[in-house]
Amino acid sequence: MANLTLELAQELLKVYGSPLYVYDGDRLRQTIKHITQAISYPRTQFRFASVTNGNIALLKIFRAAGWGLHANTPGDIYLGLQAGFDPGDIVYSGSNLNRDEMVQVLDWGVRTLNLDSVNQVELFCEVFSHAETRRKVGAPASGDLNFSRQRRREGEVKLGLRVNLPEVTGDSRIGVRPEEFDPAVAIAQQAGLKIKGLHFYRGTGTNATEAFTEVIDTVLATAQKLPDWEYLDFGGGFGYPYHHGKAAFDWEEFGAKLSERITALGREIDLVIEPGRAAIAGCGTLLAQVVSVKWQAEKQIVGVDTTVANLSVPAVHGGYREIFAWKPGENTRIYPTDVCGNTTYSRDYLGKNCQLPALEIGDIIAILDVGAYGYAMSSHFLHRPKPAEILLENNIHHLIRQREDYSVLLMNQILEEKSPITNDQ
Repeated sequence: MANLTLELAQELLKVYGSPLYVYDGDRLRQTIKHITQAISYPRTQFRFASVTNGNIALLKIFRAAGWGLHANTPGDIYLGLQAGFDPGDIVYSGSNLNRDEMVQVLDWGVRTLNLDSVNQVELFCEVFSHAETRRKVGAPASGDLNFSRQRRREGEVKLGLRVNLPEVTGDSRIGVRPEEFDPAVAIAQQAGLKIKGLHFYRGTGTNATEAFTEVIDTVLATAQKLPDWEYLDFGGGFGYPYHHGKAAFDWEEFGAKLSERITALGREIDLVIEPGRAAIAGCGTLLAQVVSVKWQAEKQIVGVDTTVANLSVPAVHGGYREIFAWKPGENTRIYPTDVCGNTTYSRDYLGKNCQLPALEIGDIIAILDVGAYGYAMSSHFLHRPKPAEILLENNIHHLIRQREDYSVLLMNQILEEKSPITNDQ
């Protein structure tokens, strides 16, 4: 936000239109550096959780910084490969893949997978054994979507379990409980594989540092129940302080305590850290223009040319984002303000009871901290096309995703009328 002046905001909207996602590449690189330097343990690997933002230009910034990718879905993997990540630098930690998806992940060359259930371990081992048989007889892989085989890393498969610890994570659908470890290990062994990793997911958007540090010993003790344990994937779930000035995750404290505990084990354990929201939320701003202003007593009701559909789903990832408006002049009076979107959805509020100056049609507002789960969770709700995305670096800007037009609403629809199929056909 520091680099985004009123003059620059006006220029951006003139060039690219409104509304507009603006990403500050310099801010993103600073955040990546800060997180990287906070963890001193030498065997640490950072993997960006691209579920939060899948723009190729931004993924390339993480790759250039030496980070890998953490994938929740095959789509995350696909985008990562398009951004130039080596399959060996991608970790899959997801849920409920079907057989075709499991085959696809293997064909893409991903070799580190944290699985969510004993059933998923069983399915993976079936798919892996079948793939190994085909490889030995020289049969082709079943679908690498034109990715060069030279980009695949045919190295050792590393299987991990996503852990479910009710005493730590509460009632969660995610993960394998410790009492299920032995069946999972036995299934892997039958396929000639070993369960080498434990993946700990703390929860979505946790700002309390102690929520992570207080469970380190419990997680390490649980991991040592795996006979072939070699790596720990510790989160997932790091928060971001959307309410500026309130509790923020302390990366230095977390890094120091985690590094100390793992070093004290006296064995070589690889550590994987997978920030998503914490790394990218703060670099994104959504610019919009005021199209309507009305007053209800002392409250200002501001209508803008974007919608809550261009932010993360409030019920899933929270509804609060700080909103800023440029209004030159000293001692500008502020008013309680509701910022409303351009749909008739009764909950289309981008902000409620914000403290903003009196605004006029054509004024620009900036919705801050939308880098995570902004575009990634945007939708065509009420049939609004999605905004463009641009990257700002050293005050130089360029387009990284085209603005949609209404034709996107017809994509994949079949418009030609065909004769119905009857029982005689």
